[in-house]
Amino acid sequence: MATARSPWSGTASREELAHWRGVAERVAATLGEDALARDRANLDPTAELDLLRESGLVNLLDPAEYGGGGGHWESAFLAVRILSRTDASIAQVLAYHYINSGNIGFNTDPAKRADWYRRTVEGRWVWGDSVNPTDPNLLLTPDGDGYRLNGLKRFSTGASAGDVVLVNAIVQGGELDGRFLFFALDHDRDGVSYLGDWDALGQRLSASGSVRFTDVVVSPDDILGVGTEEPFSTLITPGIQLAFGNLYLGVAEGALAQGLDITRARPAAWFLSQADSYRNDPFVQRVVGEFSSKIAAVEALADRAGRAFDEVIALGDGVTAEIRGEIAIEIAKLKVVSTDVGIEVSNRIFEITGSSSAKASTGLDLFWRNVRTHSLHDPVDYKKLEVGAYVLNGELQPISLYT
Repeated sequence: MATARSPWSGTASREELAHWRGVAERVAATLGEDALARDRANLDPTAELDLLRESGLVNLLDPAEYGGGGGHWESAFLAVRILSRTDASIAQVLAYHYINSGNIGFNTDPAKRADWYRRTVEGRWVWGDSVNPTDPNLLLTPDGDGYRLNGLKRFSTGASAGDVVLVNAIVQGGELDGRFLFFALDHDRDGVSYLGDWDALGQRLSASGSVRFTDVVVSPDDILGVGTEEPFSTLITPGIQLAFGNLYLGVAEGALAQGLDITRARPAAWFLSQADSYRNDPFVQRVVGEFSSKIAAVEALADRAGRAFDEVIALGDGVTAEIRGEIAIEIAKLKVVSTDVGIEVSNRIFEITGSSSAKASTGLDLFWRNVRTHSLHDPVDYKKLEVGAYVLNGELQPISLYT
């Protein structure tokens, strides 16, 4: 019996979205209880990942026939957005997990998907990665019926805390010389060393340190697939950009929510104001109105893009280069505006909360530190360029792990 190219079909129902929204909100509330303290501790998020496993969020996208949640990408991105409201670090790990494990659906031979899905569901695996394209390629050389892996990769999100590590490397030698392989290694594979050198301004619990590979054995059973520029398989890149857009949106929503709580609790008003309290000051209300309106606009675009992404994925082999390019442009638009709004709201929220909110104990800076750090992942100006080149000239960028 033939297996459908895409393991995902249709789009999320209202009931599905409501279910996963509720799950994500409960997890976000728990994470929010001590997000600042955990950020300052700067440890690998092992307990936090257990929370994701127990909630079912890690298996949201896995097909129900293998014991997974049977959900859609729109639900997954909504969960990322909601978690970002209180803990963008853990939201990042979850987002990357969805993309990394998503390679089972995008890049694995359909006949071999069942085994990968069964193992990831039964083990409730969290998928980290070591695929940073800006680092020199790892050395993957043929060795018997498998390979040996050597080299160093920075920015390996979730790798040190997860269960498996997705690795991309170009084969050097043998019949697949020059080809790009996707493979997954168990966390404790001999020769894999986690350097623990993640020391960023924000996203401190994203476990994004470097990984060194020393004569690591890669067997045929570890290999998910061979990279190509075939349109369906390359949807993984628009997917991660869509995750970013939802992460930045969630940060903006979280910053505004905490800012509102602080402002509502402030007594009196500025001494030159005619209002009786800060919450009734017209300048404060103007800023809140501006932020709320911008967030609502980004939310509408994120919801539209999430639904459209599922519609494209459901086409399977019917995805053409043109269709793939069009959804990438829609997602690039979200990346542009969500970056701007995330940084602006998390920065300017202090305008309505006042000088006392700048205390370290308040933790309002966490939102800005997180979005400022992650938004540097790839330059937003190049996303503006992608959109502009397409709108003006119908031009699409070359396929890569960034476009």
